[in-house]
Amino acid sequence: MTTTEILTGERADLLETLRQHRWFLTFTAQGLTDEQAASSPTVSALSIGGLIKHVTSVEESWVRFIELGTEAMAFDPESDTAHADHEASFRMAPGETLAGLLQRYHEVAAYTDRVVETVDLDLSHPLPAAPWFPEGKTWSARRVFVHIVAETSQHAGHADIIRETIDGQKTMG
Repeated sequence: MTTTEILTGERADLLETLRQHRWFLTFTAQGLTDEQAASSPTVSALSIGGLIKHVTSVEESWVRFIELGTEAMAFDPESDTAHADHEASFRMAPGETLAGLLQRYHEVAAYTDRVVETVDLDLSHPLPAAPWFPEGKTWSARRVFVHIVAETSQHAGHADIIRETIDGQKTMG
């Protein structure tokens, strides 16, 4: 797609919705220090920085699935590190900064946007074997993008609650 082309229809809708929910998520981080972004001020262990890190990882993984197929998301639930890796995806590690996490998120988002603009939305792959996926199910690129929107939206809501707990700021209202 050239810079003079304008997306319409389904692709435009997907991009607009994804960008809107990304904005909701990143807005919750506005003006936070690294310490605040890493804090977990609610009963949950979630933090705003950790949620941004997690959503980045999830979006990147699902785009790899679109491009490379099932093997791009191979998951071994019996692996000694599977649970620890998943948990770590929700936390800011020592040395990580909010600015760095946001920069990485914007890089992944820009790549995803280019894929939305160009990929065959009917391209489908079988879902990887995992306890949370029905056996034998396939997802199209279109379905994956809807899932990325849902994941981003869900975690933007989590981040909004955390931000309100930190200093009373709300994304909406």
